[in-house]
Amino acid sequence: MTRKPFILQNPSVLIVLAVLAVFTAAVTAGSAAYGSGVIPTSMVKVLGKTLCLALAAVAMDLVWGYLGILSLGQMAFFALGGYMIGQWLMYARTETIVAASLAQNPIPATPQELQDAVTNQIFGVVGSADLPLVWSFAHSLTLQMILILLVPGLLALVFGWLAFRSRVNGVYLSILTQAMTLALALWLFQNDSGFRGNNGLSGLQNIPGLDHVSQATLSVWFLWASAAALALFYVLAAWLVSGKFGSVVRAIRDDETRVRFLGYPVEGFKLVVFTLAAMITAIAGALYYPQAGIINPAELMPIASIYLAVWVAIGGRGRLYGAAIGAVVVSLLSSWFTGGRAPSINLPGYVVNWVDWWQVALGLTFVLVTLFAPKGIAGIFDWLGGVLPPRRQGRDLGPNDGAFQEAEAKA
Repeated sequence: MTRKPFILQNPSVLIVLAVLAVFTAAVTAGSAAYGSGVIPTSMVKVLGKTLCLALAAVAMDLVWGYLGILSLGQMAFFALGGYMIGQWLMYARTETIVAASLAQNPIPATPQELQDAVTNQIFGVVGSADLPLVWSFAHSLTLQMILILLVPGLLALVFGWLAFRSRVNGVYLSILTQAMTLALALWLFQNDSGFRGNNGLSGLQNIPGLDHVSQATLSVWFLWASAAALALFYVLAAWLVSGKFGSVVRAIRDDETRVRFLGYPVEGFKLVVFTLAAMITAIAGALYYPQAGIINPAELMPIASIYLAVWVAIGGRGRLYGAAIGAVVVSLLSSWFTGGRAPSINLPGYVVNWVDWWQVALGLTFVLVTLFAPKGIAGIFDWLGGVLPPRRQGRDLGPNDGAFQEAEAKA
């Protein structure tokens, strides 16, 4: 008997890939670079960034929805990925400008003089004349791309190993992840951190060597890259949670003590998922910030990770497509409301401006979804597809109502 390929066994993956392909093709056809120009370049960038946020939400769902760890520091890895690629973008761009300026001198500049001029241009704003050690590889795109995975991956590995071996769980682990993120953000705010403090890294939308390419074209290229990354890692995440590995991970979420009693290395499973999710999130950040054009330590503050958790909850925790949908819907609505495009509501004696009230509406939505629709937006698709929880009779079959144990339910 021939076994069907993984994707054919999971039709939801095919649906997600098809929707993503149609979406990318439609935006490309409406762009100014390759289509009718109906969609402005700024909107193409917003849509590309939204796909990156959807990828971060998928990674968050691996950690929270499947493993049961509410990480309130996930966006730290997102920002670290942006910082790693931002170093090369800013250094290479500055080097090109400085080299062109020094070429006008009658005496050619030495490599050291060129580096000193680049360093002064980048770090003069924070009063430094020396190239920080953390910028040692900023001249190499290849090395910085390796660091996109290496730095967030090592941070997640070390943090996870220390936390998991100590068997820190629940709200205590969430507080630890939040503390890690806050500590990292506060360090980056300092001028002597080597990342330009509060100024952050800017001009990231200018890609070195592609000065002849318009922003309209670059925005579409980044849209394609973001869509490809989302498709690739969505398939990887779906494959990971669909087999035996995914069954063990969900079992750890539902009853960690029992899984440990059965002899499974619980800490090892946690560490693999936590580290993998951190690296996926970092890749999303590395694609996001060249489209945003700037990154600063405020991007690491814990509130960003809380927003990510809200997106996943509204979309539907424990369903990868739900996490992606939640990120897309909420982030686009946020851009619409906070951008001043939503019409104000005139009430007797008061005018509701959505720029001021959007966060309140988002928080209220999160509370209502948590209380009355725990499956989130994904629950609508479950209902349309006839996916219902098992009928349980007698005693509960598990400690978590979200653990669908069909095999036990039928027994």
